[in-house]
Amino acid sequence: MKKEQKEQIIEGLAAQLKSTPDFYVVNVEGLNAEKTTQLRRECFAQNIKLVVVKNTLLKRTLEKVGIEEMKLFFPILEGSTAVMFTENINAPARLIKSFGQKNGKPVLKGALVQECVYIGEDQLENLVNIKSREELIGDIAGLILSPAQRLVSAIQTAGSHMAGIVKTLAERE
Repeated sequence: MKKEQKEQIIEGLAAQLKSTPDFYVVNVEGLNAEKTTQLRRECFAQNIKLVVVKNTLLKRTLEKVGIEEMKLFFPILEGSTAVMFTENINAPARLIKSFGQKNGKPVLKGALVQECVYIGEDQLENLVNIKSREELIGDIAGLILSPAQRLVSAIQTAGSHMAGIVKTLAERE
């Protein structure tokens, strides 16, 4: 590969890292062409960009981006490596888990999610359980609306009790 091509790849990866800073580094070694195509299709369906990259080019890209946590990825950059970029922070973890259970691969090497570094496949369950932005907004909205809903429910319940009492008293006379 020529130096110009390597620079283009590094520039492309750096631009992708700047636009989607959350990414997963996975091992896809051993997947045949059919399984790789199936993985790419599932990634596309879930709006995940899957890029197979040479370790040295990924290392140079991480150095170029200049985020301090990136150095933690250098020891895991061995063997076949693919990078998953996404806006939905836990979608790749769910995909890795479900696809990995069926096919044995991909295996999580590491991830940078919400400015936190996760290294090793034992971190996959933690990544699956991270709530996305939309889920957190829903939880917060539910917590905010909960007291108001309880108040409305109490008022409605009290009103129905009062109506029942008035009806009972009217029937006695």
